[in-house]
Formats: sequence, C-alpha cells, structure tokens
Amino acid sequence: MTTPENAPLLPANPSATEQAAPDAPFMRTIKTYVLRAGRMGSGQVRAFEQFGPKFLIPYSPERLDVQAAFGRTAPLILEIGFGMGDATAKIAQVRPDDNFLCCEVHEPGVGALLKRCGEEHIDNIRIVRHDAIEVMDHMLGTDSLDGVHIFFPDPWHKSRHHKRRLIQSPFIHRLAQHIKPGGYLHLATDWQPYAEQMMQVISAEPLLANTGDAAQGGFAAKPDYRPLTKFENRGLKLGHGVWDLVFRRV
Repeated sequence: MTTPENAPLLPANPSATEQAAPDAPFMRTIKTYVLRAGRMGSGQVRAFEQFGPKFLIPYSPERLDVQAAFGRTAPLILEIGFGMGDATAKIAQVRPDDNFLCCEVHEPGVGALLKRCGEEHIDNIRIVRHDAIEVMDHMLGTDSLDGVHIFFPDPWHKSRHHKRRLIQSPFIHRLAQHIKPGGYLHLATDWQPYAEQMMQVISAEPLLANTGDAAQGGFAAKPDYRPLTKFENRGLKLGHGVWDLVFRRV
C-alpha cells in the first residue's frame, strides 16, 4: 500500500508550484515519495540483516538483469509504494508464476516485507529501496513491465495539496511507456474525489485503454488477487467505498 511516505515531492520552484493546476504538465522533477522518519522494530532490523542479501536489490543507474535477480524468467510486475507490505506479500503468494519488483523508501515497511518474505519463503519478491521513477528509467527501461500496481496512494485531501498527488499526467505518461503492449496498470483508492481525478487523468493517456465497466463510471470490479486489508475492511463496514482502476497498455 502506498502511504504518505510515497507522495510526490514538490518541484524545486515554489512559485511555479503555487500557480500550477493539480495536473501541472510542466513539472520537471517527478518523485514517487516524500521521505519521512520512521522507527524500525528489532524484528525489522534483523530482517534487513538476515534477509536483505536475498531480497534487496541495490539501486543502480545500470540496467537490471531481471532473470539473474529473480533466478528465473517470468512476467514482471512493478509495485510502487507498498507501505508495510501485507497486500504485496499476499498477492505474490497467490500469483507464484509472476515476479514482483517492489519500490518503497520507508525503512520500517521494507523491513516488515523482508521479514514476511524470509519467514514465509516468498521467493518471487525483490525490493528496491529507491524512487520508482529512477528505477524504471535506469534499471528497467521502456516496454519492460507486464503490470504495475499502485494501491492507496496518499490522497492529499486538502485542495491546496492536490499538486502533491502522485497520479498526474506527466507521471502516468512516463509510467505507460514502461509497460509492455498488452500489460496493465492497476490502481486502487478509498477516496472518491481522488478516484475521479485518477480516472480523468489516466483516461486521457493515449497509451492506456480502460478495461473497467462503463456502467460503473469506468471503474473495475476488484480483481481477485488484490486482498482486502484490515483498514479497507473497516472502511467498507462503515459504508466507505473503494475504487479500482484497471487499464491496458495499447
């Protein structure tokens, strides 16, 4: 799950930012996170030491040998911002034939997922503790991904903070170029205004085609592989909605 740690950084020019629309196309610097402090528990620290050598991939400006990293050839799914990694672990377990490359910068979350991978022998996950944009551009390249998951990115509720939202046209256009034709982009959010903005932004990207239900505003039914989190279950019991968007690369 993506959390506030994964929200995009502001451009370097504050005055330009204040004048920009929430979908400002001129933003030169795209980041998929804001780095915040977090304290790791002793189990997460041990996970870095014990399981890091197997599951962590250091960021490099050079192209990643994906087959060597996973020890096999399989469809490659990129997850951008996994929070504490609970959903990521469950998805990887129900889709053992896929490889999952997961980007997260929040150390406690990375430690938690490392612990799950090691203790539950989830061998089809690798983690890069680095910004996903640079990972895509330098380690993966264009037409390299069979799918992308972005679950519950920070909605930045206040209007003056909408410019910090991850899902904006420059980012989506850049992301789409890394997905293979026929590959997919799957997003989910529990904040309806953000869901509507996501739909507007992604629908405008010519490289992506909506696979959702037109009768439901273009939103898709939740794919079986995406588990319900405790937070999501609690929200649904309170009558809150969750919106899934699934697009295909044309």
